[in-house]
Amino acid sequence: MTSFYDRHVLPQVVDLICGMPSFQKARAELLPRASGNILEIGIGTGRNLPFYKPAQVHCVCGIDPGLHPRAKKRAAQAGLMLTAMPVTAECIPADDNSFDCAVCTFSLCTIPDPAAALLEMRRVLTPQGKLLFAEHGRAADDSVRRWQDRLTPVWSAIGGGCHLNRDIPSLLMTAGFSITQLKAGYVAGPRFLSYFYSGIATAR
Repeated sequence: MTSFYDRHVLPQVVDLICGMPSFQKARAELLPRASGNILEIGIGTGRNLPFYKPAQVHCVCGIDPGLHPRAKKRAAQAGLMLTAMPVTAECIPADDNSFDCAVCTFSLCTIPDPAAALLEMRRVLTPQGKLLFAEHGRAADDSVRRWQDRLTPVWSAIGGGCHLNRDIPSLLMTAGFSITQLKAGYVAGPRFLSYFYSGIATAR
């Protein structure tokens, strides 16, 4: 059983944080590149949906065990066909080579087993498919990384399992992806939370 906080408070807090200008800018730069049949990991409240280009999207399949009703509303407003699956990313109920594009934004931090989830994304992508990612993660500076390591246990407990210190490029490469485009650096906000990675990866 989930708590009242997890059901009602946390989704609103996450939606508010993920609607900050730095998060929205990362989406605006990345998501217009998505096309075809799209698998979105951690769709949540649907913050990504207004940034897709409907003319180049066949459908969006949204994976999230905590799927929020707001996602369907945002899909309708964006003119997108949304198939919602309230399941975990570590076991995606789809055949191999099912999707042209996978999208994962600000979700790898909270997935309990990100390595397994990335292997599943790789499995369901077509051979020519691409993974679009925008994530916060392990910072470049030792001093910030030390604070991320110290804060992560407490932050994770109150933040729905969010880890501050995950090495996003390493996770992608270990799962068999090649990173073809990568942008990394600090954005506006607390430094322990604001080291962003964004780009495109393809299966090796």
